[in-house]
Amino acid sequence: MSSAHVPPQAERTSAERAPVHPPPVPPHTSEATRLLCAGTYLDSGYRDRVIEELHLNEQRIVAPSLGFDAARVLAHALRARRQELVWAGAITGLWLVGIPLSGGLLALYLWPSIWLALAPWLRGRAATPPLYRLVLAFLARWWGRAWFAALFVLTVVTAFGGGPSPEPSYDPYGYGYGGSEDLSDSLTPVVELWQAWFTLVVLALIALCVHAQRTQFSRALAGELSPQRFPDAAADPAEQAPGPRFQRLRQRIRLEQHAPLVMYHEARPFCGAGDAYDTWVLAVELKPDELAKERQPLSNRAILEKIRPRLEQLRVPAEYAGPGVRDRLRWLEIDECVFLPVEGLKKREQAPYTAEAFEQHRARAVEEGAEKRRHFLRVRVGGWEEELVVTVYVRVHTQGGMLMLEIAPHVLTPVREDFKDADRAAHRFRNNNSLGKAVTALVLVPGSAGRALAQLGRGLVHGWRLLTGGYAGALPDGPALSVRELGSTPVGSLFQEMDVVRYLRGVQDRVADGVRSALAESGYQTGEFVRKVVNIRNGDVHIGRVEGSTFAVGSHANATGAPAPQKGAGT
Repeated sequence: MSSAHVPPQAERTSAERAPVHPPPVPPHTSEATRLLCAGTYLDSGYRDRVIEELHLNEQRIVAPSLGFDAARVLAHALRARRQELVWAGAITGLWLVGIPLSGGLLALYLWPSIWLALAPWLRGRAATPPLYRLVLAFLARWWGRAWFAALFVLTVVTAFGGGPSPEPSYDPYGYGYGGSEDLSDSLTPVVELWQAWFTLVVLALIALCVHAQRTQFSRALAGELSPQRFPDAAADPAEQAPGPRFQRLRQRIRLEQHAPLVMYHEARPFCGAGDAYDTWVLAVELKPDELAKERQPLSNRAILEKIRPRLEQLRVPAEYAGPGVRDRLRWLEIDECVFLPVEGLKKREQAPYTAEAFEQHRARAVEEGAEKRRHFLRVRVGGWEEELVVTVYVRVHTQGGMLMLEIAPHVLTPVREDFKDADRAAHRFRNNNSLGKAVTALVLVPGSAGRALAQLGRGLVHGWRLLTGGYAGALPDGPALSVRELGSTPVGSLFQEMDVVRYLRGVQDRVADGVRSALAESGYQTGEFVRKVVNIRNGDVHIGRVEGSTFAVGSHANATGAPAPQKGAGT
């Protein structure tokens, strides 16, 4: 759980005295990283996806990790799985040992436990599953609960009622043996007293295991995953996990995830950056300005050099703002990146991540309009403790008397709410009374057998795929998914949406102003460029060619026949 802390306001200083580059938070200590690490203990599905992408498929290059450390998330995912498998083995062992000790009575509890474990699978992971899934999950859940409750009542009555009477009562009036029976006699015709007590003892031991497992998780959140101790990565037990495979992949991930060279899959070039938002693609003809005294050659590098200083000015605070004023634009990051396709590599280690290789690719890519290798000016703002990340990719290209400007903003939405509530849930569990802790553990006992078997089964499947899948010798592949995107909410709050718009408007206006200035200083007309920028900013659509197209104008207009444009995109 992140807590907002407003630092004390400092004395008023001028913009020149205010620090332009505040010290950024390292990605491996960011709040987003901490919450994603906590999420690997909360959601087994998310944990499995993290391990599959970063540990099992070792031939895949990791997606860019904007504002977080994927290697540390993987470390805690593996640690959470190890702990889960240990407790699943202990619970399964208690069930297996308890069945013969209870004379087979405990075996009757397996069937309802399996039904309870199947209920979440029948419902699915969708936020709004189909009606038939909801009905099936409801029936499975309550069928299992009713069956388990009936067996438990039978066992308790037998244990505390003494079981069936060994000697029947005799009727002195000649009508034979008495027909009246105790309640326990009618409910327990075949269950012996010792069977009932052994069953209750084993169920109590299972409840203790469930309670110990939850206690271990709450201690981890109060310890190495707490906001106070998480920045100390050297003391994190998950980072010290044994195994050469993890150590090798951890080093590889940390080499790739923040590199300016982005190796991508053709179908997912911006994997890791989030959802596309308000994309600009603008083309104008380079017309000489008759009033200009001279006309200079206009290169892509010259345009970018006009854009960068204007973007850097966004870091400068207001004239009367002190250094303690919180504004994420003062943490704005500007760098250049080159996108390269992963196809053609024989080994993952062959990716050119050295500084010399990147400089060579950047020098060649900045002036070319190639399809696969692309150069971008990357602008990033990490707001809300790196939970809201806005990244704007800017690409400029001049060819055949035309200037093409591409602005591709992407937004990473905040971390999932259940991950953010992990601290709150763990604190409530630790501070609950003994009765509450006991009831919580007992409620989880009925489905413990099914859950433990499912967890062990997933572990065996992962181990089998690891041994037989041939991932170590597979050809390199681009990232299939981002663990940050997997742990994100679909939408943010209204405040966060306002911040996204504020960041994007500032960056887009500065980019457009830099391009306009470069055109004017090189002796070209700027009127057409300014008009198109205004049209896009106002939400209009500039149409350069309508042949074979279908389009609509107006708020209530409708048109069909063409694919629907991406939400929030301008063309």
